[in-house]
Amino acid sequence: MPKENEVQEIPDVMYDANTKTVYKKGKFFGRGGFAKCYEIISSTTKQAYAGKIVSKKLMVKENQKEKITQEIQIHQSLRHKNVVGFYGFFEDQFNIYIVLELCRKRSMMELHKRRKALTEPETRFYMKQILHGVTYLHERRIIHRDLKLGNLFLDDELHVKIGDFGLAAKIEYDGERKKTLCGTPNYIAPEILNKKGHSFEVDIWSVGCIMYTLLIGRPPFETTTLKETYEKIKKCDYRITQTISQCAKQMIMDMLQQDPKLRPKIQQLAQKEFIINGYCPSSLPLSSLSMEPRFKDQMNLTNRKPLTELNAPNAEPMVTSPHKDIHNSIAAGGMSAGIQTFNAKEQFLILRGMIGKVLKCKPARKEKFLDEMTDPAAQPIIWISKWVDYSDKYGFGYQLSDESVGVMFNDTTKLIMLPNQINVHYVDRHGVEAYMTVENYPTQYEKKIKLLTYFSRYMREHLMKTGANEVKEADTMSRTPHLHQWCRSTSGVLMQLTNGTVQMNFSDHTKIIICPLMAAITYIDDDKSFRTFRFSTIEKNGCSIGLYEKMKYAYDKFTVLLES
Repeated sequence: MPKENEVQEIPDVMYDANTKTVYKKGKFFGRGGFAKCYEIISSTTKQAYAGKIVSKKLMVKENQKEKITQEIQIHQSLRHKNVVGFYGFFEDQFNIYIVLELCRKRSMMELHKRRKALTEPETRFYMKQILHGVTYLHERRIIHRDLKLGNLFLDDELHVKIGDFGLAAKIEYDGERKKTLCGTPNYIAPEILNKKGHSFEVDIWSVGCIMYTLLIGRPPFETTTLKETYEKIKKCDYRITQTISQCAKQMIMDMLQQDPKLRPKIQQLAQKEFIINGYCPSSLPLSSLSMEPRFKDQMNLTNRKPLTELNAPNAEPMVTSPHKDIHNSIAAGGMSAGIQTFNAKEQFLILRGMIGKVLKCKPARKEKFLDEMTDPAAQPIIWISKWVDYSDKYGFGYQLSDESVGVMFNDTTKLIMLPNQINVHYVDRHGVEAYMTVENYPTQYEKKIKLLTYFSRYMREHLMKTGANEVKEADTMSRTPHLHQWCRSTSGVLMQLTNGTVQMNFSDHTKIIICPLMAAITYIDDDKSFRTFRFSTIEKNGCSIGLYEKMKYAYDKFTVLLES
């Protein structure tokens, strides 16, 4: 395979001679074995697409050319709401360009990494769509053969789109069995490993692995070694340890059967009790990409387990006082002795360990880095876009990137107003939630609601929307991460959210956002460039001196906080 610097650069402007369309290269999205993915924008319609760009120099074997041809032939024949849209393809002397529907909310793999196990209503919402898409494929005699969370993409409404048909095959006649060894280890069916020939049933197996992963939080056959994983798959050796409903368990067991003939057909799965009988929301809020939604039809809204317990149900609190010197402690930390809450100390230990491992590699470099070193899929969904410290009187106010607004009061209670500027969540000193609106709330919250709207108006300034927004079903389900604790020093401000994300805003106007779940760091430099890097990428390729210095500061700060 040619070295990276021998491969032709992807041009800034691409021309499709067939349709006379000029595309401009936009944001980098990611890379696979032979392809790079960029946002590409039509210069005439300004419509944005995902451009899958395959270098001809990397396709050195004849069968690789045949594979890309087959992928294009299969994908361009498909039109379905749960399949990534195919809009065309063209080539030049260097690359093949495939123009696809842009799914801005990335894949379900990122959802899984941020959330681990989903609720049953959410799983039902996604499974219904996956089954619709796979039914469409199977009715057209197409086996996908690589169904996995990373190939299930999400649009702005969180609708599932099946993508990446690089391993897909068409069944030409009844009873045909394919022999190619293909798939992804955690999702591969036993008959593929046993080389006995396979057909539509391999997709049913993969859907079973997907459903298990969504509900349990990890793949059913995952181990530390490939050999062991394959052995467990061949023996159909898996366990359902978490408590899930009997109908969910039964549906998984129906799909994950060693004998492919015993697995249900795709049409039968849509009639399973789990799919047809349980509550399924008509839509999900974008906040569910990082936090469990609440389902008003099924829960008592005035008493819920704390938001802060979601990520660490048995966590020990880190006790601090808002009245100590602000430089040496977490101010208004929202924690009091003896309360089970979000484990800030454990999160700091994890992040310090991740950054320490990177710093040992001495990653600082002088040169600029290509966007292709970044990993946009690991970019944070929620970060703090504005903040105001009024803790000398009331508390600390902030606005999140989704336009929700929160206040952490000096008495360690919290109010969060959702992006629709109507729904409000109150979290008391013990982490117990209550739900209300800005117009309808118990009288004891009146002063705090007024302070919340004051903070909100101050930060939004002229961007404040006027009048009531229409409240959709998804709005009432939203639960956004909120500020867990913060501290200030002469260098800047550190803020920790309840999903584990730590953000540091420095006095030189640069920022870092560190996510333990994605093992990634986002660096917003002085020219406002927003770049996200996996720690593993920085270990391998290095980083700018500016980012290195910020990581070193973060490591030292975590050390001080852990010792204080």
